[in-house]
Amino acid sequence: MSVTYRLPYDTPLRYLPLVYILPHDLLLRCPTLRKLPRRMGAFNDPEWQEVLGSQQFQNEIMDAMAALVFPHFGFGGWKEHYTGYFPAWYLSYALPLWAKGIERERGWGPQALFDLPPDFEIPFFDPEDVKASIGAVVRRTIEEQGWGPMLDVVREMPCAEDFEPWDTNVRKDFLRKWYHTRSKKVKTVSLEECMEDEDSGIHAVADPAAGDFAEQVAGEDFCQRFKATLSPKDMAILELRVEGYGYQEIADKLGYKTHSAVVKRMEAIKRRFIQYEEEAGR
Repeated sequence: MSVTYRLPYDTPLRYLPLVYILPHDLLLRCPTLRKLPRRMGAFNDPEWQEVLGSQQFQNEIMDAMAALVFPHFGFGGWKEHYTGYFPAWYLSYALPLWAKGIERERGWGPQALFDLPPDFEIPFFDPEDVKASIGAVVRRTIEEQGWGPMLDVVREMPCAEDFEPWDTNVRKDFLRKWYHTRSKKVKTVSLEECMEDEDSGIHAVADPAAGDFAEQVAGEDFCQRFKATLSPKDMAILELRVEGYGYQEIADKLGYKTHSAVVKRMEAIKRRFIQYEEEAGR
């Protein structure tokens, strides 16, 4: 007789399903999340239970989901275009709301995840499918939480000292290079296909290293030359951020009093990169 495991909701494990809706390029920026197995049977190992209970797991899934959610608030660009003082930036970190919303919108929650066969390899979902689901969840959450009037006021009365928009083509191109988001060969599948068609060969997961190798090498060489122009402290901030650490974590590691100082340094590094790129004629 088989017994269905019921996952308690008062645990960080309730956020595990969100890991598997992350697009491939975003997952690569999360050092802890990208190491998690894509077969549920592997989580019987106590080592993974410890990882799932760690603060690093929670920090990375909060950062990753905020990156997916933020564009749907209607301010343009990505979360990284703005400083941590921007109101919508904070709202994008409401992780319990996004976990609840995705489960309600698509049925993709802890129980659905743990009901999968132990040896079933969870694929990467279609990014456009995920984007549509996140958009629906954000719109519904804004309505239910009554955030609409506040967001309207922010649009009408922006404060330059609170946030800085970076919605230009050169800055978008910068972020694509910054996070290496140009992989073109990742096979994806819809959420429905994952739960309804377990025997389909489409569930094979693509090699994370796939991509345009020549373009990657050229980009890496340029970035390495740029990094050589940074001060040791800025270099440390950059490396930690690329590894997936949050602003507060970086502040704690490097001895800053608040995360806002790290945000300001990151904005300065971005501006310096753009200037370096323009001077190099790229």
